[in-house]
Amino acid sequence: MIIKQVSVFLENKSGRLNEVTKILADAEINLSAFTIADTSDFGILRMIVSDPDKACAVLKENEFSVKTTDVVLAKTPNKPGSLSKLLDILQKEEVFIEYMYAFSMKDEGAVTVIRPTRVERCVEMLQKHKTELLRADELYQL
Repeated sequence: MIIKQVSVFLENKSGRLNEVTKILADAEINLSAFTIADTSDFGILRMIVSDPDKACAVLKENEFSVKTTDVVLAKTPNKPGSLSKLLDILQKEEVFIEYMYAFSMKDEGAVTVIRPTRVERCVEMLQKHKTELLRADELYQL
């Protein structure tokens, strides 16, 4: 239910993102979802990958600053209003969200990556409301 997200700190210069994706590809690590937050000097690449421990190791070997963070993956139908219903649950249960991002596939539904301040409470509240949560191994069956 709780997934390790890999975060990489990147200098804002040409080719750095491509370098990360090549390192992951060479290590046969699949990248399923990502988001980039940036400032003028650096960016934070947050990723859901097939092997977070291996991803951290190979990126550190290549002198990237890397860390893992626990996140929750909630699956919802890919139709209007689904995200709103998910957010209603989290608001009602007073689950604070630091950040989130999502991806969807037409027939497979949408997956929202949630970084709450209290991960275990988020999982508990979503399960209470019968929200489908994904384990890491289920993500790669989509």
